[in-house]
Amino acid sequence: MDVDGVLADFRSAFRALARPQADATGMEQSSPAAAPLAPAKVRQLWGMIAHTPNWWLQLNAYEPEQIQRLYALARQHCWEVFFLTKRPKSGGDTVLVQTQWWLERHGYYMPAVVTVPGSRGELANALRLDLVVDDQMENCAEVISSSSAKAVLMVRDDTREMAVLQSLATNRGIGVVRTFEEALQVIERLQELIPHRKGRLARLTDWFQPQGDQHSNVPLDPRPFRAVDRAN
Repeated sequence: MDVDGVLADFRSAFRALARPQADATGMEQSSPAAAPLAPAKVRQLWGMIAHTPNWWLQLNAYEPEQIQRLYALARQHCWEVFFLTKRPKSGGDTVLVQTQWWLERHGYYMPAVVTVPGSRGELANALRLDLVVDDQMENCAEVISSSSAKAVLMVRDDTREMAVLQSLATNRGIGVVRTFEEALQVIERLQELIPHRKGRLARLTDWFQPQGDQHSNVPLDPRPFRAVDRAN
């Protein structure tokens, strides 16, 4: 699972950094979200992030209830979920720690976060991933060209450009969803279908079918038990 653009609303938080400076000019912007930022402004904002302690913890979740649902489904079906991010460093804790903390705050406990230094396709191949959900067409294309993983593109914007992008994705065999709730529906549907399919999809069977003993002694929320463990 990609983080920014799929789970976390990076775009709104990034543009919010520019608003205090824009408002100081006394100029009214009718549609700030649609207006592109100048390259110099983008560099300035990234510089601000680099010096802001734990900036990545400030992002809102698009669908917080669906992050909790993903955790419940992963526990129920024994899925191994990796959260992928290319976030640059900010002030405070490492990107890894901030992302883990953010996910736990939204109900996904003990998340496996991977900071991706290079190609998503190479990582998907190295980790033998079966499915990747991402909001960047380039990343999805890398995944399907460099690994046997399937790719699902998250397209939240409803614009003409996004419609063209959706057509391009589907023509290349990349699934397209509008929300993370819809992405989870796709994954659940795959779980139902794949055990009965042959050929190229057969490799996904082992991932979607529960393996081994299904009786877990680990609670859904393991954090409250940490204090008890330390006391013992």
